[in-house]
Amino acid sequence: MSEIVCTSAWQLSLTDQMEGLSAGALSSESLIRMQIERIDRLDPKLNAFVHHDGVKALAHARALDEMRNAGIILGPLHGVTLAVKDLFDVRGMPTGGGTRSKPPRLPDRSATVVHRLMQAGAIVIGKSQTVEYAFGGWGTNAVMGTPWNPWDMDVHRVPGGSSSGSAVAVASGMASAALGSDTGGSVRIPAGLCGLTALKTSPGLVSRMGLMALCPTHDTVGPMARTAQDCAWLLDAISGPDVADPWTYQSRATRAAEKLLRPLKGLRFWRFPEAEYDHCSSEQLAACLRVEQLLERLGLLGIRQTMPVSCVDATRIAGMLMSAEAYASMGSHVERDELVFDAHVRRRILSGRDISAADYLHLMAQRRHLGQAMLDAFMQADVLVFPTNTITAIPVSEVDENQYPLSLFGRFVNLMDLCALALPVGLDAQGMPLSVQLIAPAGNDELLLALGHAIQRVTDWHRFCPPALEAQPSGSLR
Repeated sequence: MSEIVCTSAWQLSLTDQMEGLSAGALSSESLIRMQIERIDRLDPKLNAFVHHDGVKALAHARALDEMRNAGIILGPLHGVTLAVKDLFDVRGMPTGGGTRSKPPRLPDRSATVVHRLMQAGAIVIGKSQTVEYAFGGWGTNAVMGTPWNPWDMDVHRVPGGSSSGSAVAVASGMASAALGSDTGGSVRIPAGLCGLTALKTSPGLVSRMGLMALCPTHDTVGPMARTAQDCAWLLDAISGPDVADPWTYQSRATRAAEKLLRPLKGLRFWRFPEAEYDHCSSEQLAACLRVEQLLERLGLLGIRQTMPVSCVDATRIAGMLMSAEAYASMGSHVERDELVFDAHVRRRILSGRDISAADYLHLMAQRRHLGQAMLDAFMQADVLVFPTNTITAIPVSEVDENQYPLSLFGRFVNLMDLCALALPVGLDAQGMPLSVQLIAPAGNDELLLALGHAIQRVTDWHRFCPPALEAQPSGSLR
């Protein structure tokens, strides 16, 4: 299958949209109209949104255009749109958490990150689908419906989870960017399967106030968009301390967008460890090796060393912690037989019932030990290169919910308190997106974004778009 580079208006990156708005080449109203038209036409099949309000979004866009015409700019995101994962509170929109086991609640205030993005000028176009309670990597949801990966409009393929709808909304041009959460890969996995860029942020860098928790030890908030530059703009808007979230008290607001051209020559990258090669497809492995060769051409120095723990063991430890903490907060709810749940999510949560307090403390001790061992390993390297996923998107009909191949290369990042950037790196033989993640110790989010930007300045992988959607009418931004 040929690789298709996006040229249509609906596939403009967030940065391109921002520049067009600033230059007067497009208006927020025209952008919103195009995206609403795409939602109305495509979302009945793609199922990316659980809630959207085109009338309200359009009124917001008109107001922002009037402000711009009067010389008033709220911030760099003035007039672009955002799909928000249905774990975050948005004032005036229901928060459901991907479940039908209890009615959605209508919050009277927005999550801190949503509020900050709106302060920077972003428009929330809708709430996006999620795996029930965000506990799953495939992106499936038996009670709310599974979003459709837009890279194959003939076969229903998995979108990746748990931020499934967020990825589908951006990849299909129904939103400029999206907000997700990452507990074990939940922004990186769907970004990887849908051909997007996404950042798993450093612990404590971004507020979680107003986010429905799954595993507080591992939960992080992250942006999802087309490019590293897009993610840098979003990160700068949401990072920094929040008085409502003590977890962030030691954090600082980033300036990632202005640091994208920082010098990178001479940095050391840790090659994908050979011990993990057998876990991923040959095409994913080849894509990872291509990125390593590219990093060398950019002037980075490659090293080889082993991981302090295998991905299999790290996935097991992280999964047990997730189940223990999910059961602690939701166990009494999911034990109610009269309520309807995704059976596989229910099983994952209930497995935490068998983890004793002593077991949990032992798991936390393992986590601390492995985190320190990983920091010691990073004394020899600045960034680690890894496939984002072991495989590309498979048909929903082939999913085995008892297996977790999409979590295998994601969970260790959360377990060891690292940050990571997922980048699209081409397509496999079936035309499905391939993805590689760059991983670094906490506090290096800006470095990862600069490195991702350097890669995207010399490649077109981030410009590839779903071919079936490219053939669809794109609307006008004039």
